[in-house]
Amino acid sequence: MALVRATRDAFLWCMAVIYLFAFSSFYVQIPGLLGDNGILPARVIEFKEVNSVAEFFRGKPTLLRLMPFLGLTIEKGMDLLCLLGILLSFLCMTIKSFRNSIEYGALWLLYLSLYQVGQTFFYFQWDILLLEAGFLSILVAPLNMYILIWKTVPYHHHDNISLFLVKWLLFRLMFASGVVKLTSMCPTWWGLTALNYHFESQCIPTPLAWYAHHLPPWLLNLGVTATFLIEIVIPFLFFAPIRHLRRFAFYTQVLLQIGIILTGNYNFFNLLTITLCVSLLDDDFFQKRKSRRSKQKSFWYRVADWVLTVAAYGYLIYILVKYFSLSFGPGYTSLRTKIAFTKTEFSDWLAKTVPYTIILGAISLGIEILVSLVRCWQSEKTLFRRLTSSFGVCLMAGVAALMFVVSLVPYTVIDVKSNTNLMPQIKTWHRKLDHLHLTSSYGLFRVMTGVGGRPEVIIEGSNDMKDWKEYHFLYKPGNLTERPVFVAPHQPRLDWQMWFAALGNYQHNPWLLTFCYRLLTGQPEVLQLIKHNPFPEKPPQYLRAKLHHYHYTSPKQMSVKYSKVDWWTRESVNEYLPILVKNDQGLQEWLQQNGIFQPIEKVKHSNLLVKAVSTVRNYFGQPEGFTFVMSIFSAGLTINLISKYFHY
Repeated sequence: MALVRATRDAFLWCMAVIYLFAFSSFYVQIPGLLGDNGILPARVIEFKEVNSVAEFFRGKPTLLRLMPFLGLTIEKGMDLLCLLGILLSFLCMTIKSFRNSIEYGALWLLYLSLYQVGQTFFYFQWDILLLEAGFLSILVAPLNMYILIWKTVPYHHHDNISLFLVKWLLFRLMFASGVVKLTSMCPTWWGLTALNYHFESQCIPTPLAWYAHHLPPWLLNLGVTATFLIEIVIPFLFFAPIRHLRRFAFYTQVLLQIGIILTGNYNFFNLLTITLCVSLLDDDFFQKRKSRRSKQKSFWYRVADWVLTVAAYGYLIYILVKYFSLSFGPGYTSLRTKIAFTKTEFSDWLAKTVPYTIILGAISLGIEILVSLVRCWQSEKTLFRRLTSSFGVCLMAGVAALMFVVSLVPYTVIDVKSNTNLMPQIKTWHRKLDHLHLTSSYGLFRVMTGVGGRPEVIIEGSNDMKDWKEYHFLYKPGNLTERPVFVAPHQPRLDWQMWFAALGNYQHNPWLLTFCYRLLTGQPEVLQLIKHNPFPEKPPQYLRAKLHHYHYTSPKQMSVKYSKVDWWTRESVNEYLPILVKNDQGLQEWLQQNGIFQPIEKVKHSNLLVKAVSTVRNYFGQPEGFTFVMSIFSAGLTINLISKYFHY
């Protein structure tokens, strides 16, 4: 089994970058989202008093509990946690010796602390995915104090075991994401027409999404078929003993994520998925020359390698032809695909396959543990080193086994029978650890939205209920002439929640009432989260929201001069939110019940820490998110390149 030292280092570097994106993106939005005058002030959350470390981790573990002891308010505390996260992730990104368990444990705890108070604005799958991947990075990173003496982090024999957990997470993420598209019984997925709507209806499309939307229908159908193949079938190659097949799986997964990045702004999610894909590689991928072991492979080993590789590729083609009816169109100028299995057949297949995937994962983990133990005794020279290395492997094996078993509870959600057959004790363990988000269930794009048109909530203000002016957001569609933008890896959380709000009603999105109230009062922190305030001098007296359906313009409607054309067309659907006034009694009572009018806590005494956090916030303010995030990343990347060039 190949070494994974370079793989481990690449994974840890990528995780540091993802953390940097996450913390810096959230930092610029704290005042407007969760600040004292924000949409959902975190200060209204009550924290139970804890008297021990055990009690701290039993409830909702967050370091914000400690802020009063430091003389900080909750808002300043969130600023502090974000700044610490940015600093630590920047150090892990730029200095190799900082990439150890202590730093990654701190990063995980910092993000978990923010997640616990994030409320609606943190209800995203990529946030819980980052928490799970972040916890695994603690296990992947070496536990040492080499940061004190600036020494290269050594290779450990249990690295293959910890990286297996990353691979297992990647498998659960991709396999579940593919399966739920079919178990949801969404007609667009079953009809292979989902991409006909996806590029138009996704939250924040990029400029390239317009072009992708107008691709030939047969090519979009083929794209859906490829998605099913990449998400449901190819993940089984993650556990292949042949390097070529694992690399093929790596390339296909990365290709899918790059396609999503180019056409949609999904913040750091796709980059995080690519980071998980690094676990499919070994050191041979990162080295310029093949290892000595690769050159010493026997003739029959290479023959078996070649035969199994050809067989795997052949089976993929067989699946395309048999189960997706792949064929040429008229004149051999296109490819046609159609699902050739029934919903009942798929349900039966899933019920049989999920238990086998668990067995496959368990066997793969067992092999990793066994090989790691054998390697300890083969590579170490002294008995003491063999025993200590074996102890480390056994310790990691125990942790990995626990993580694997606990992950079965959220994983088997995709199949009711498999979930029911799990031992009650396993479910008990998961229930006790669930609040830490060590393992979660996933399933992206379960149902395709926007089939009848992209729903958008347009908020309007007026002073006379006759002349209504629209509020425009920073990134989401609103202005018909506004060109879509690239904003990832920054995540504009308000824009995202506005997209979700358009899929339902304001009764199911009560935060929207607070947002509208902040607009009626002209709250500066909240106004920083939108692009165009039509009432710069004085807030409007009335506010309302209307639901519209947006569609891309056709190629014939587009001109060469992008600035003078409409990218969108729209039609009004209905009233989304009735007219609101600031002093409306019902609105005031609702805000009172939800703690919006609670007195804002003031700093009792200004110490050095309070002044430092306030100074940084006053200096940066609330800058544009994408620019802020990419500026910090560019600085770190520049340091990386200089260090590599000068061998520093």
